[in-house]
Amino acid sequence: MATDYRRGEYTVTTDRHRLDLKEIHAFLTGSYWCPGVPIAIVERAIANSLCFGLFHAQDQVGFARVITDKATFAYLADVYVLDAHRGKGLSKWLLEIIQGHEDLHGLRRFMLATRDAHGLYRQFGFNELANPSRMMEIVNPHVYQPTARHLDGSRDE
Repeated sequence: MATDYRRGEYTVTTDRHRLDLKEIHAFLTGSYWCPGVPIAIVERAIANSLCFGLFHAQDQVGFARVITDKATFAYLADVYVLDAHRGKGLSKWLLEIIQGHEDLHGLRRFMLATRDAHGLYRQFGFNELANPSRMMEIVNPHVYQPTARHLDGSRDE
């Protein structure tokens, strides 16, 4: 069930039907974490995540999504607030709403990756990995480029 949260002129909604896919894609495709991401990938990611859209009146000005099983694990991704709306505490408000969401209570692990917002996330209990040697990953930073090599060794033509 979708929920709206209001604060002054701003609204955060979990109603994914209200999300502006083109605006989200425009931001993400220029971000450091998924440059060039195709819109179809963004659409599929939204469809399979718990999403939080930040709006100023009818304009989408921020976004976050959580990939989760709603029982033990969650991963916070694609968090942003447009430059014109920063400095108003909106990122903190968005994180408060996310952490308060009923589907994210009682998780054993809640993770994220960030290049430059460590100070913000520490305020909400996030820390560096306690045991980084236990964590492993497969990284394919060029997956959205036309000549990317896929995990199975094939390439896009």
